[in-house]
Amino acid sequence: MFDTGSMNDELNAMKIDVARLLDKAGEQMLNAPPDQAETLADQIKTALTELGETVSEEQEQLHSLLAGRPVASLASAFALGVVVGFMLRRH
Repeated sequence: MFDTGSMNDELNAMKIDVARLLDKAGEQMLNAPPDQAETLADQIKTALTELGETVSEEQEQLHSLLAGRPVASLASAFALGVVVGFMLRRH
């Protein structure tokens, strides 16, 4: 089944890792020898690749969930649209 909590936790962890690597990269890139800069760039590429894989896996899982229940998906989208419409109309 689709676990949004798990997906959010994974994406947040990946976001923190990428932010940490980018901060580290910015600080060290100016004074680093080329081999260290290359190692840091490889770490960033790896983190971004993992993030892409996680998003792809969750996207496939969501697609299969929605494709398996088209009527429920359509009804949910309609209900969400009605709720958003009422909220926008009130303001």
